Amino acid sequence: MLGRMPTVDTIMSRDVLSVPPDTTIAAAAKRMSGGRVGAVVVLDGGKLAGILTERDVLRVVGEGRVEGSTVADWMTRDPDTIEPSESTDMAATLMIHGGFRHLPVVEDGTVVGIVSIRDLMRVVLDDAAPRGV
Repeated sequence: MLGRMPTVDTIMSRDVLSVPPDTTIAAAAKRMSGGRVGAVVVLDGGKLAGILTERDVLRVVGEGRVEGSTVADWMTRDPDTIEPSESTDMAATLMIHGGFRHLPVVEDGTVVGIVSIRDLMRVVLDDAAPRGV
């Protein structure tokens, strides 16, 4: 049995990429690629409006609709969020039950970070090493 899991603020990324809703899909994908991230938060007037993930971008490309599409057309609106003081096991539970891999971290109505399934796996596999290492 695992001991007490750390809180979200100890593992979240504080360097969150954000875009406004009217950003083109191509521009958002370029930002994601350049930042080597799988998601951007969508801020409208400083408030969280949605999240756009690599899965969303893949859907746009797969449907051949990149030209003329904006982030607002494809983002997940009003995504689930978590507070920085909540446990990482709560973050994992939300992601597993919601079927998503990125969770915005919000404090007092402001996005302060993002936590990914990869961040959570690092907690679980903290002392593990790959085979042969």
